[in-house]
Amino acid sequence: MAYTVTFWGTRGSIPTPGAHTARYGGNTPCVAVEGAGGQLVILDAGTGIRALGLQLAERHNGAVQAEILLSHAHWDHIQGLPHFKPFFSPGNAVRIWGSRQGTTSLEAILRQQMDPAVFPVPLDALSAKLTVRQVEPGGGEFTVGAFRVRAMRLRHPGTTLGYRLTPAGGGASMAYVTDNELGWGGHYETPASWRQDFVAFLANTELLIHDAMYTPQELEQHRGWGHSTFEEAVTLAADAGVPRLVLFHHEPEHGDAEVDGLLGAARRAATARGMPAEVLAAQEGTTLTL
Repeated sequence: MAYTVTFWGTRGSIPTPGAHTARYGGNTPCVAVEGAGGQLVILDAGTGIRALGLQLAERHNGAVQAEILLSHAHWDHIQGLPHFKPFFSPGNAVRIWGSRQGTTSLEAILRQQMDPAVFPVPLDALSAKLTVRQVEPGGGEFTVGAFRVRAMRLRHPGTTLGYRLTPAGGGASMAYVTDNELGWGGHYETPASWRQDFVAFLANTELLIHDAMYTPQELEQHRGWGHSTFEEAVTLAADAGVPRLVLFHHEPEHGDAEVDGLLGAARRAATARGMPAEVLAAQEGTTLTL
């Protein structure tokens, strides 16, 4: 099955609207994966999901069936959910997948985000049918829409998941890996074999969307924060044999010119290694086809 991957939010940590981020975008993470017949899986629900929701409401007119895979529940990955327009129309159905945080369930976290103390509309007031499903890292393959999905725990504070999606009917696989520290630093509940296991998790994927928040110099001031450099992302893609890499979760302080520079450096690193064949920087509005 052929499918498209569209970027609605590419920024990390906090929205950064303005002229300096106009090309790569200032919205926080949201990626739409759409197969034949409108089969839709949404990866993360940062502020980018608001514009996606408007398009879905306009296109489907009260018949939106959306599956949302959350990497984790940090603000920049869920802050768009209360503004997702399909939530507010009867006849729509939204299923949200993600992990618990400690002993707190994902549904409890989403309810806290829409508590009257911090948001005027509680989760129970939504008109759409909402289902929340727990995902356990390493819990095996599960089906989301038209895709078979596997999840793996990443190196980031809290329980954070990377996802591998493969069309159930056959086709190219992709991986969505945001908020992941590839180098040393931090104290994460991952085994000594994590890097080897992670490369195996990514093997035979055609597209890797990966955290590339920092320059090598910036990383020295942010070890343990759960993010990577563009060089580390290129090395990972080469190790896993992934031909197409998209740098993601742009640092809020990096404007378009800085991202251009990082992209150029990443492409030079890829050329020197002979892989990946294609390196892109995630850009709002860009659609890739697999």
